[in-house]
Amino acid sequence: MTDIAALLRQTRRIAVVGASNKPERPSFGVIRFLLNRGYEVTPVNPGLAGQEIQGRRVVATLEEAGPLDMVDVFRRSSEAGAVADEAVRLGAKSVWMQLGVIDEDAAARARAAGVEVVMDRCPAIEWGRLGLPSRIA
Repeated sequence: MTDIAALLRQTRRIAVVGASNKPERPSFGVIRFLLNRGYEVTPVNPGLAGQEIQGRRVVATLEEAGPLDMVDVFRRSSEAGAVADEAVRLGAKSVWMQLGVIDEDAAARARAAGVEVVMDRCPAIEWGRLGLPSRIA
């Protein structure tokens, strides 16, 4: 079982796959939340590559976002496996699948490769639930 508090404290660089430039979308708010907590965040969305979200340049591929510690997945569950597999291939330390994103097989593959996995959770919610400080150290 992943120690979510430790994971959030140890992570520094996060790629957000499925990032949106629409303020009403959850990924937009989570990017802002993560930036405000002191993380270095790279939005990943091929349709928005070269644009900015929350002042951060959007890249087209996960590979362009590297090196990274965590891959935060805002994609359909059916697409999460490919993202998790690429995160493992690129040397990410963790894969975080957002609320509603569930792929047990992908999680098992990532864990077997030594990558920590959090599934069907949101870091902004977990941050408050765990009582973490306002910014990472």
